[in-house]
Amino acid sequence: MSLDDNSLQMFQFIKRDALDSINIDPLQTGGKLTDAAKDALLEWGDGYSVCDYCGGVLDLIKKPPIEEFVHKMLPEFLGVGAARVTNGARESKFAIYHSLAMASGQSGPKSGYVVMDSLAHYSSKVAAERAGLDIVFTKPAEKPDYLIRPHDFLDAIEAGISEKGKKPLAVQITYPDGNYGNLANVLEISKIAHEYEIPVLLNGAYSVGRMPVNAKQLGVDFIVGSGHKSMAACGPVGVMGIVDADSDYAKNLFQKSKYNKVKEVELLGCTSRGAPIMTLMASFPEIVRRTKPENWEKEVENARYFIKRLEDTGKFILYGQKPHQHDLIFFEAPGFYSISEKIKKGRYFLYQELKEKKIHGIKPGLTKNFKISTFGVGKENLKYVADTFEEILKKYDEI
Repeated sequence: MSLDDNSLQMFQFIKRDALDSINIDPLQTGGKLTDAAKDALLEWGDGYSVCDYCGGVLDLIKKPPIEEFVHKMLPEFLGVGAARVTNGARESKFAIYHSLAMASGQSGPKSGYVVMDSLAHYSSKVAAERAGLDIVFTKPAEKPDYLIRPHDFLDAIEAGISEKGKKPLAVQITYPDGNYGNLANVLEISKIAHEYEIPVLLNGAYSVGRMPVNAKQLGVDFIVGSGHKSMAACGPVGVMGIVDADSDYAKNLFQKSKYNKVKEVELLGCTSRGAPIMTLMASFPEIVRRTKPENWEKEVENARYFIKRLEDTGKFILYGQKPHQHDLIFFEAPGFYSISEKIKKGRYFLYQELKEKKIHGIKPGLTKNFKISTFGVGKENLKYVADTFEEILKKYDEI
């Protein structure tokens, strides 16, 4: 294909489907922009917009108030001593893992390792891998609750020490896991890790920005979050925090370049800039509001309402914690799967039925099982979605 005007026209009409639909997609609900963020996106979308104000250190820009956000408000919000904005949760994890590996001399051929839960997201795995580290996982989580328990981490730590002859450089807890929405007992796991003098990293990609999360209170050493998954920001953008800003861990993580004394090596001098960080800041007042305990309790109540509605049909099976503690929900749907095996549309029938009802979020072709999120959808919309699911089951009841 030649790069002529005709061929390039395809990029002039890029639009998203389902903008006017009820969205139950687990990857999208927490990242929907606030009105303030939409304004910021237009104002700060130019590539040079924030860099024009930089005197050498991006997170020290006073106007716009990036310094105030990164060094005062964000640490208070995360419950840490120091924070940074990054290009995503995975970049945050990599920076932490790489700093630990380099400080210990256990990167590459003399590889160290980290312990992770068996439900860890692939991005956690590649972050450790890129840092030159191996991974020891907890035992596989088992159906139907898929819980990761504190003693699973103890077993994994001891197995790693026995196999490799040294303790792990870190323990990572996924909070919640991205499949079943389970919230692990972070405080107990942290106590176990600290008995071995191992730092703990909390992957809060689906919690920071949705629910109350305080790293210090949870007993962890590091925390990461995702702006575009859970903090109503355009991506990619993430956050990273360390509880003890005076520790050796912090000194290694924020080490300055020997070639440019103001640039932090692990952050490659600068990280998120332009529209991502400005939308993150613009949405921050709403993020603080929606993560207050009373507002999160309403979200959990809505999730439980929706779960009960579907379970009462006898055609849906919840996997994960009971009672459920998060908006991420995983269902097995034998009713829908049975229909898909009998009709001409096959396994794409559900997506088409939901699209007609302006409900978005279950991927095309999924009927046997799927995950959704109820975050920010609201009770009335969830009632409509549950009613729609029941109507679809009745429509094909006699097939």
